[in-house]
Amino acid sequence: MVVTTLLLALPLAGLALLLARPELDVRWEHQPSHFWLVLGTALINVGLGVATNEAARHRSDARLFLVSLALLTSAGFLGLHALATPGVLLERPNAGFVVATPVGLLLSAGLAAASSGTLQGRVGRTVIKRQAPIRVTLAVLLGAWASASLAGAPVLRDPVAFEEAPLLVSILLPLGVFLYGLAAFRYARLYRQRRRALPLAVAVAFTLLAEALVSVAFGRSWQASWWEWHVLMAVAFGSITLGARLEHRRLGSLGGAFESLYLDRTLERIDRRHSAALRDLVAALQNDQPLHPTLEVLREEGFSAEETAVLERSARELHRIDELFRPYVAPRLAEKLLSEPEIGRLGGAEVEVTAVFADLAGFTPFSETRSPTEVIEMLNTYWARVVPVLVGRDGGVIERFAGDAVLVLFNAFGDQPDHPLRAVRGAVAVQAQTREVAAEHPDWPWFRIGVNTGPAVVGHVGAGEQRAFTAIGDTTNVAARLQSAADPGQVLIGPATRERIGDAASVIPLGPLSLKGKQRPVEVYEVTDFDAEADGNG
Repeated sequence: MVVTTLLLALPLAGLALLLARPELDVRWEHQPSHFWLVLGTALINVGLGVATNEAARHRSDARLFLVSLALLTSAGFLGLHALATPGVLLERPNAGFVVATPVGLLLSAGLAAASSGTLQGRVGRTVIKRQAPIRVTLAVLLGAWASASLAGAPVLRDPVAFEEAPLLVSILLPLGVFLYGLAAFRYARLYRQRRRALPLAVAVAFTLLAEALVSVAFGRSWQASWWEWHVLMAVAFGSITLGARLEHRRLGSLGGAFESLYLDRTLERIDRRHSAALRDLVAALQNDQPLHPTLEVLREEGFSAEETAVLERSARELHRIDELFRPYVAPRLAEKLLSEPEIGRLGGAEVEVTAVFADLAGFTPFSETRSPTEVIEMLNTYWARVVPVLVGRDGGVIERFAGDAVLVLFNAFGDQPDHPLRAVRGAVAVQAQTREVAAEHPDWPWFRIGVNTGPAVVGHVGAGEQRAFTAIGDTTNVAARLQSAADPGQVLIGPATRERIGDAASVIPLGPLSLKGKQRPVEVYEVTDFDAEADGNG
C-alpha cells in the first residue's frame, strides 16, 4: 500500500513541476490524437460500465450498480468531450463539449462516493428498485447536455469563462477531489479486507480520477499539463478493466469478475443460492441421475450459462472428492458434518455412549505364518461382513480401526436413546457373521468383543491441518478391557449395559472380574443370545 501510494503521488508531483516550470510545460496540439485517445478511452469505459451494470442487475447489488453508473457517467461525458476536438467532427470548438469532462467527473465522483458507502437497509433496496429510472435519467442528462451544447446555450458559449469560473475552481472541483478520495480510501479498505485485485484497481482508478480533476483545473490547453488528465483517465479506466479481467480469468464468469466488489449481504445471498444449487447437482450425481434436468432448472431460475458451467464443474469435482474420502469417514459422522458443520470444530462434549470394542483373538500368530496379502484379505473379508452390521443396520459410528480391532460408538451424537440395545444386538450379530466366515476358513481367528455403557467426551482432536473423531473416557477403556478378558466368539458386557438391555438378551453372570486399570473388580456378563422380539426393533 505504501508503494502504491507513492506511485499514485507521482502525477501530482509532475503537474506541480510543470506548473512551477512553465518552460517544461511543452505545447503539442494534434487534434486526431486527442480525438482517438479520448474517444477510445470513453468506449473502453462504456464497455466496462455496461459489463458492470449487467453484473449488478443480475446480482441485484447496489454497490456495483453505483460503480457502473460512475463509469458510464464519466464515459458518456468524456465521449462528448471527444466531439469538441476541432477539425474532426466539428469545425470549431464547442464550449459544452469542451467542459463535458469536468462535469462528468464531478457527477461520477458523487456516484463513486455513494457506491463506497454501506448501502444498508432501505437505501440499498431503493437503489436496486429504481435502477431503470436512474439509468434513464443518466441517458436524458447526456442527451440534454449534448443538445444544449449544439444549440449554444448561454451558459455554454464561452468555454474559457466556464473553466475559470470561481465556483467551479474553488468549490466544485475540490468537492469532486474529496469525493473521489473518500471512495478511494474506502475501496482500499475493502481491498485490505478481501485481498482481491479489483477493489485495489478501483481504489487506484478513483485516486487517478481525483488527480485528473486537479489537472483539469490547472492544466493549460494543449500543453503537457493539459494532456496529463487525458492520460490519467485512460490509465484509471484501464486499471479497472485489468482488475476485472484478472478476476474473470480466475473465476471464469462475469458475475465472478466483480464478486470482490459486492456488498456482504449480496455475497451471503450468492453463497446460499450457489450452495443450494451445488447440493442439487451433487445429489443428482450421487443418485446416478443425469445433470441436464437440474441444469435446465437452474437456467430457468436465472443462473447464467457461465454460472451453470462453473457449478457443474464444481459439483463433479465435489462428487469425485466425496467418493474418494467418504469411505474414510463414518457415514453418520459425514451426514452430521453436512447438516451441522459446527460439530467439526476441535473439542468435544460429554455424552452417554455405548462402546463396542472388537478384536481378533490370535491375530498375531496368524499373521506371522501368512503373507501380508493373505492377512489383508482376511481382515477385509471380516470388515466387509462386520461393518454393515454395526454401522448400517444398528447406526454405530466407527471411532477407529486399529489393525485387527475396531471401536464403534453408539449414541455418539446423543440421538439414540436405545444405544445399549443397538450395541449388544450389533455385537451378537458380529459373532454370528464370525461363525459364518470361520465355517469357510477354519484357520482364521475369531472376534472377541467387549461392550460398555457410560459417559465419554465425544468430539474432534488434532490440529487445523488434520484431526480425528474420537471418544475419550473410562467407558471406552473398560470396553477394551472387557474385550481382552473375552474368549474368541464371546461378547462380554459391563453392569450398566446389562441393566439397560433388560430381557432383550440372554446373559450369563461371570461375577466380578479384575480388569487392568480398574481399582475395583467389575461385574461382567456374557451375552449368549439376543431376542429381537423383546428388543422391539426386529
